[in-house]
Amino acid sequence: MGIMQEFKQFAMRGNVIDLAVGVIIGAAFSKIVDSLVQDIIMPPIGKLLGGLDFANYYFPLNNQDPALPLLEAKKLGAVLAYGNFLTILLNFVILAFVIFQMVRLVHKARQRLEEPSKPTEPAPPAEDVLLLREIRDALKK
Repeated sequence: MGIMQEFKQFAMRGNVIDLAVGVIIGAAFSKIVDSLVQDIIMPPIGKLLGGLDFANYYFPLNNQDPALPLLEAKKLGAVLAYGNFLTILLNFVILAFVIFQMVRLVHKARQRLEEPSKPTEPAPPAEDVLLLREIRDALKK
C-alpha cells in the first residue's frame, strides 16, 4: 500500500474530519470571544478603573517613559505587557465558561431525549424449552 493510499484512509476517517471541523469552528468562535472581551467587556471595566485600557498596561524594561502608549514603548525597547496578558486570560476564562455551558446544555438535552429504560418482562420460553420441561416433570412423577 502506497503512502498516498494510507494518507487517504487516514484523512477520510470520521474522527479526523470531525476534529478538523471542531478546530475550524473553535477558531471562529475564538474570534467572537476575543471581540466580546475586547469590545464589550473590557471597555466598561476600564471605565470603572478610571478610563484605562488594559491593553496598554505595561512595565518598561529599558527606561522608557511609562506614560507612552504601549506601541511607542515597544519601539524603544523591551516591555512587560501584562495588560495584554490579562486580556487574553480573560478571553480564556470566558471561552472556557461558554464551552462549559454548551456542553452542559448538550448533556441535559441528551438526558431528556433518552427515555429511562423500562424493565421489560422476559420473553416467554421457546416451545422446545416448554416441551423439555413437560418431559422433565413427567419423568419426575
